[in-house]
Amino acid sequence: MPPNPDPREGGAPVPEPSASLNTHDSNVLEPRNPSRLQLEISEWHRVSPKYTTVQVIGNLLFFLVLVVVFAVIGVSGQLWAWIPDALAIIGLIVSLIITPRQVRAIGYQLREDDLVFRKGIMWQRIVAVPYGRMQLVDITRGPLARALGIADLKLVTAAAATGVSIPGLPNEDAENLRDHLVEVAETRRAGL
Repeated sequence: MPPNPDPREGGAPVPEPSASLNTHDSNVLEPRNPSRLQLEISEWHRVSPKYTTVQVIGNLLFFLVLVVVFAVIGVSGQLWAWIPDALAIIGLIVSLIITPRQVRAIGYQLREDDLVFRKGIMWQRIVAVPYGRMQLVDITRGPLARALGIADLKLVTAAAATGVSIPGLPNEDAENLRDHLVEVAETRRAGL
């Protein structure tokens, strides 16, 4: 069967959709391009549920400051001045509802050649960081995170866009992951 012309490009041929897939079994479709990320093969490692507490407290403090600032402005006696307070309170409620789902969406995979990181619900970000490109692996712990026994692991590469920060890892997991990544990155850079 000849390829269908694409009306957007003045009749240039477009391959059939099935041409980009191999079918070994009528129920199984496999991509032809083996270099494509095979994310469903490995297990996603999740961050600690304690990270939800850190995010919720941070959001509460932020919105509390907003409410206080807008309340001071609203003391002027103008009815319209209380509208920002109402919007800040609505924002806080929405944030409290969404935060647990956002934390559950964060995950990473350790693959043979790279670390894959994902986050986001509506605007998803998936980044693959090759081990050989890692220049720095850093652990950060804020006061609240320290109290809860969690840390953020930051991977820095030469390209700023591929820098990744994995938040909410238990301290021991963060240190083990850091040590593993440094070891693997050194062997990849050395070409072993």
